[in-house]
Amino acid sequence: MRIDVPEISTARPSLPARLARAAGLWALLFLALGAGGLSGEVFSPALAQETLTGPVTGLPLPRFVSLKADTANVRRGPSTEHEVQWVYKRRGLPVEIVAEFERWRRIRDADGETGWIYYSLLDGERTALLTGNEEVPLYAEPGHGQIVALAEPGVIGALQLCRARFCQITAKGYTGWAARRHIWGVYPGETLQ
Repeated sequence: MRIDVPEISTARPSLPARLARAAGLWALLFLALGAGGLSGEVFSPALAQETLTGPVTGLPLPRFVSLKADTANVRRGPSTEHEVQWVYKRRGLPVEIVAEFERWRRIRDADGETGWIYYSLLDGERTALLTGNEEVPLYAEPGHGQIVALAEPGVIGALQLCRARFCQITAKGYTGWAARRHIWGVYPGETLQ
């Protein structure tokens, strides 16, 4: 059985606009962190690897969640006064929360794009986006056994379990184990039970 990808609709800025924005963000990051930061401390890669918690929720940062709504505006900043950068039209899409501000969450998607989204448009349910250039086999057992289904890259499934190299997902009524290298929405070494 093949699992096809539904049509995806997102409106994104052009590549030159994204590159210009990224250059500006790197300049701000350098000024804030590399040049002494706001507290006068020099940026340390060791500090960046520590587990952070969100100032609003107290939950870990970064963390994966999914889109709760069928349509979700992603804004340039944390308010409705900021312009909409693009619109997601895909419920269940996994995104990574990287920052919190009041009722807004800064998210990163599988393409590395970041923006701000209102908290009520997000769900704590963990999902996985299958990636790559070829169909991804979903196995009956982790890494071997009967192939339950072949899923196209772009298929979204609910994450059930994750072990060392495989995660069990459910997509379109099929449950199987996919290689972690084909999954976006779970951290390296993360286990889910």
